[in-house]
Amino acid sequence: MTHLLDLIQSAKVYDLAQPYFIGMPHHPVHPPYLFGLVKKHGEYVTAAGASSASEAFAFGGHVGTHIDALCHFSRQGKLHDGGDVAQSYSGGLERLSVDTMAPIFRRGVLLDIAGHQKADALPVDFTITPEHLDAAARDEEVEIHAGDVVLLRTGWARYWDDAARFISQVRGPGPGEAGSRWISARRAFAAGSDTVAFEFVPAPTMPAHVHLLVESGIHIIECLNLEQLAADRVYEFVLVAAPLKIRGGTGSPIRPLALATK
Repeated sequence: MTHLLDLIQSAKVYDLAQPYFIGMPHHPVHPPYLFGLVKKHGEYVTAAGASSASEAFAFGGHVGTHIDALCHFSRQGKLHDGGDVAQSYSGGLERLSVDTMAPIFRRGVLLDIAGHQKADALPVDFTITPEHLDAAARDEEVEIHAGDVVLLRTGWARYWDDAARFISQVRGPGPGEAGSRWISARRAFAAGSDTVAFEFVPAPTMPAHVHLLVESGIHIIECLNLEQLAADRVYEFVLVAAPLKIRGGTGSPIRPLALATK
């Protein structure tokens, strides 16, 4: 136990989550983030002079830094396990929902596509191809192993405080179907990026989501902040994250942490 704690404390920790705030970016098919204080300091004061404050907030499972459960997408009425979609408004999805996911303790790999292109951020119309992924992995001298979490940096995390720029009418860089097949061929556990949709958009048929979630059983993580990892050239790390246990949920907010040797 002491040895494990020593190892963790000796690592440098990178917070890969974006903050939540009123007016933050959200994909237009998902609800906005809402927040308000429902109890303010001074409304109730104890005899010893103490008071408290608390809040209420509301948002969707796919708002902010989050992970997609395998039930998030289907094709022709079938989920990844081959069974028919079973769902209800009261109970959500009956199989492959986010509450069935175990906490994530896995090897993570960063492929800095923007850095490889010598750009602060990729252009809005940039499609990440297998050739880009191969080149980034080669330059960084990393290999993707089965069960890894593969994170793609486009540089768009820098736009997080500008919701209109970050969403950009749901247009943005990312892998197409070929890029997603590059990831699945390496049997990753999950793939993520710093954009709102992960894959190149607009993409009316969402081929990367369908291939990864439905065909391959690979989770997708969106709206990451990968800037400090890239600045420090940290390309391999331990990724720690856990979705909320939302029964029937198709996705959940997470706060991913990357642990790297100092």
